[in-house]
Amino acid sequence: MNILLFGKTGQVGWELQRALAPLGTVIAVDVGSTDFCGDFSNPEGVAETVLRCKPDVIVNAAAHTAVDKAESEVEFATLLNATSVEAIAKAAAQVGAWLVHYSTDYVFPGDGETPWKENDQTGPLNVYGETKLAGELAVQKHCAKHLIFRTSWVYAGKGNNFAKTMLKLAKERDTLSVINDQFGAPTGAELLADCTAHAIRTAMNKPDVAGLYHLVASGTTTWYDFADFVFNTAREAGIVLALKTLTPVSTSAYPTPAKRPHNSRMSTAHFQQQFDLVLPEWQHGVKRMLEELFTTTTF
Repeated sequence: MNILLFGKTGQVGWELQRALAPLGTVIAVDVGSTDFCGDFSNPEGVAETVLRCKPDVIVNAAAHTAVDKAESEVEFATLLNATSVEAIAKAAAQVGAWLVHYSTDYVFPGDGETPWKENDQTGPLNVYGETKLAGELAVQKHCAKHLIFRTSWVYAGKGNNFAKTMLKLAKERDTLSVINDQFGAPTGAELLADCTAHAIRTAMNKPDVAGLYHLVASGTTTWYDFADFVFNTAREAGIVLALKTLTPVSTSAYPTPAKRPHNSRMSTAHFQQQFDLVLPEWQHGVKRMLEELFTTTTF
């Protein structure tokens, strides 16, 4: 199997290089690649990459993910999240390839308390959500052999993430305030990559699994409880923190250019049933990431 991976240096892309390797030959590109165009500001270029490589599977882990910047970069966010995705989808259909694409819970209005299902009415709150929804629709319209995975609260051991930021602050400050009215499930890039590899294997033998899925870790938490879990895990590991007081606050305490959803809960029943997998509780992946962090980094 020949696999073309876009966005190889991002959090999910980095893990995908590992997870996809056992499936066959992986050509991994990003914005800095020279042999093949991986620059999503060049729709014609990325489409040409598909036509040249003629892969069996395309995995797109590239995107404009700077949610607040997207509010002032509407055209650029649209170019990366929708226009180039459409170009790839058309090229994928032309060469007969499967297209795996990642989307987000931000396509929903983020209200209520019920976990979002795949067929719930969309209604993005911000430009990022609007452009990601446009990308979804382009994939569905132009490439029948597709797997779209909506996810949320993605973190990875590589690069910066919420847990690392919280730990750094907790070493320096004795008080912290963290948002406690946004609900979701922290989802590891490692989990996303492994589930993607499994889904691709399944699709090769069972093409009728093509479609749209929600893919996040199980369980629900808030940013406040997520931070509390991180601090407790650190203390159990013998990490000394300056932090004495952790205070829950509302979203309004931290105004941002882009509106954030309060409800990022997502139902994964459809994914688990179709791909015969049980998605682990969010604490499992976070604890594993932290344990690795504690053994490789000095705090």
